[in-house]
Amino acid sequence: MIPGLETAIVDQAAYDRNVERLHNVGLVLPRISELADPPANLAGKMTEIAEADPDSQDPRNLFRVHWHNGEDRRSLVDVPQHIVLPETLTGIKAKIVVALGNRFPMINTHKVLAAYGCLIPRLLSGAFNATKHRAVWPSTGNYCRGGVAIANLLGCRSVAVLPEGMSKERFDWLNRWLADPNDIYRTPGTESNVKEIYDACHDLAKSPENLILNQFGEYGNYIIHRSVTGPALQRVFDHINVGGNLNARAFVAATGSAGTLAAGDHLKQALGTQIGVIEALECPTLLYNGYGEHNIQGIGDKHVPLIHNVMNSDFVIGVSDSACDGLNLVFNTGAGRSYLSGRRGLTQEQIAGLGDLGLSSIANILGAIKYAKYMDLGENDVVITVATDGADMYHTEMANAERKYFANNFDEVGAAEAFGQNILGAGIDHMQELGRFERERIFNLAYYTWVEQQGTTMEDFDRRRDQSFWNGLLDLVPVWDGMISRFNEGQ
Repeated sequence: MIPGLETAIVDQAAYDRNVERLHNVGLVLPRISELADPPANLAGKMTEIAEADPDSQDPRNLFRVHWHNGEDRRSLVDVPQHIVLPETLTGIKAKIVVALGNRFPMINTHKVLAAYGCLIPRLLSGAFNATKHRAVWPSTGNYCRGGVAIANLLGCRSVAVLPEGMSKERFDWLNRWLADPNDIYRTPGTESNVKEIYDACHDLAKSPENLILNQFGEYGNYIIHRSVTGPALQRVFDHINVGGNLNARAFVAATGSAGTLAAGDHLKQALGTQIGVIEALECPTLLYNGYGEHNIQGIGDKHVPLIHNVMNSDFVIGVSDSACDGLNLVFNTGAGRSYLSGRRGLTQEQIAGLGDLGLSSIANILGAIKYAKYMDLGENDVVITVATDGADMYHTEMANAERKYFANNFDEVGAAEAFGQNILGAGIDHMQELGRFERERIFNLAYYTWVEQQGTTMEDFDRRRDQSFWNGLLDLVPVWDGMISRFNEGQ
């Protein structure tokens, strides 16, 4: 049995303690199928919990860990909130549709969904003991915040492991939610220093009280995004395709832990889309077997995640961190917004929506623009992506970017330069269309991390070549839903 894919109780005593703990704190677990279609399954529940503060450590917030929250993060909407970027912003005729991750509770990002998916099989099987274990969340920022939020609702202790160079806003949030500052492990480096995170987890794993929930290797991350995020994005496309004349051409997203990319597997199966994988040009691991440092927080690189279904990916798209930093200033400063209004003709509503886009969200949009240009898409073509988080997580990064690129003097001229260079000037360079041999090359890269360093068996590593393995993972959803129901009933 692969850890994290448990389908039965492995430790009855721990399971019983988990049931008792969760019942004591008044926590009920939502089923994955409920999170996948909240309008059909959770309408009554969402009305019932409407008064619960979405930013609080309220157990009822678990029922908001889905894509159908309204802007207030209390109400339920039929279609996940999204923006369709205008041609005046993107410079292309194809429609870029961005689902908004900052509607999720507690951390304002969809990574809380990934954390829930990773913890569920361990909690329901007793592999994780809520009265004994510390949940260790290795991350470059948002996933560990999601893990801490979920663990706090369970009333158990957790540990956040993330690079010391991540945005100040991430650490500010962790300091508010973690009672003990020693539960924040700062590893060397920034976004691309994932190996250092793994090394810290190896040390933490030496203590039997620590259970590592590594999003890069936990299949629960893949399963919950394919079964929840995928259908949510399909619902968004169906909503905008009112006349039935639009073509869903691709889903593009930053690599990260590769959990969100699982939504692309659903969309490829349901809508026939291609899948584009975005990485930082400054660290082109998938493109060129490369390495380096960058500041697109939310990508992650220098390795290939175990849960990345490489053999189903169609493109790798390189995006520069300087482009994301510059556009962050364009989208979220007075000078930048003045340029967008006065020279590009964006409405105030369109400009306000740009605040929903964080750094990796901007990278996703740039990747979508590059894909559309490469494929020469037209006005009836749609590229789907997600905004993992909003600009509020990167205020300090804007100050750093203004100092680094504009000598602390970002004005409308600077906004015009950044926009012209990075959006209108976006080309089809640093892209690779993946055939069999290119996919094999990227797949093989993962060997060095997962087999040589992390101890994955060759059998478990190689089975990932076959799409039947990935499709078969969805068979666990009804099994886990049944386990959730029995758990909630105290059985």
